[in-house]
Amino acid sequence: MLSLREKLKASAGAPRPAPRREAPRDCMLKETHVPLSAFTLPDHIPGAALEIMQGTAYPDFRREEICFLDTETTGLSHGAGTVAFLVGVGFFDGDGFTVRQYLMRDYDEEALLLHHVSEEMGRSKVLCTFNGASFDLPLLESRFTMQRMRDQYPEKPHVDLLPASRRVWKLRLKKCNLTSLEAAVLGLERQDDLPGALVPERYFSFLQTRDFALLEDVLDHNAQDIISLAHILDRLLRLHESPLTAQDPEDLFSLGRVFERRGRRDGARMCYRAADQGSMSLLARGRMADCYRRDGDWEAAEGVYRRMVRDRQGGAAPLIALAKISEHRKRDIPAAIEYTRRAIVIAADSEGADMAALQKRYQRLMTKARRNG
Repeated sequence: MLSLREKLKASAGAPRPAPRREAPRDCMLKETHVPLSAFTLPDHIPGAALEIMQGTAYPDFRREEICFLDTETTGLSHGAGTVAFLVGVGFFDGDGFTVRQYLMRDYDEEALLLHHVSEEMGRSKVLCTFNGASFDLPLLESRFTMQRMRDQYPEKPHVDLLPASRRVWKLRLKKCNLTSLEAAVLGLERQDDLPGALVPERYFSFLQTRDFALLEDVLDHNAQDIISLAHILDRLLRLHESPLTAQDPEDLFSLGRVFERRGRRDGARMCYRAADQGSMSLLARGRMADCYRRDGDWEAAEGVYRRMVRDRQGGAAPLIALAKISEHRKRDIPAAIEYTRRAIVIAADSEGADMAALQKRYQRLMTKARRNG
């Protein structure tokens, strides 16, 4: 008679191996084509304009040599658990603009995704991203390393449009995320767009349910980001090539600051003169006068300060500047005394004015005048 253990063993039959998941043949690829007529980015990309825009030397190149790149990730950190589950690239290909999106449907497809991304990046001369220097590229580089594919990560010249956009538009727009720039600069409004904060949640839900409909909005969001990169690059290049095409005084002033930082003070003064209107007049004149002073053109700087005094701009500051020019450049002590006296009168009604320093300057000038007879 069989024991209970023997009966159970006999009913179970021979042990069956655990089901094995079939090895992935490739990650998913989605391609989208946009007609060339939808873009105005010129075929020839001037390195000189990029150098002003980025502060780094670039050669001239063709638009077909740019790889526009954007990632969708499982988180917003660079930690080991954060993965770029979707990498989209865009490029001009003669008759249009193609967006290729590589999606890993599970974690075992990451190496396959990275292999395709390596090939796409490798075919380009320049990468273009939005905040890629701080997020997308360091994350991708770390994932290549984690997959022991570090030697396949291509090092390329990089154009990050976020810092450049902030330098030009933040003064006017305050917010410079891609959606804000699309609305304010490109005149585009996204319809039913998925907020970026919901992207990781969608992907995790997809991994649990395998419902691909959860990722359709993510793919649309990513593709729109890549297309917008080409438009934003075009707008920024044109502004740095021809800054006077900017319509808003705030943008003209901001472009002047960019030119000034790059040591191109002729271009900076041109922008500041154009921005000398309305609420930007005071700031524009102050920067313009400073450019003249640093170039040693004291007569031109004096003219700007006189206009500021005439229009009652800047409080005591332009009078103090005129006093310094009169004393140290023109050797006109009586004029320096008069400008300082007027500065004291204005500063007396201003909060935070350094009256002690002004009084000290006035006494020093009076002593100097007496010593000179």
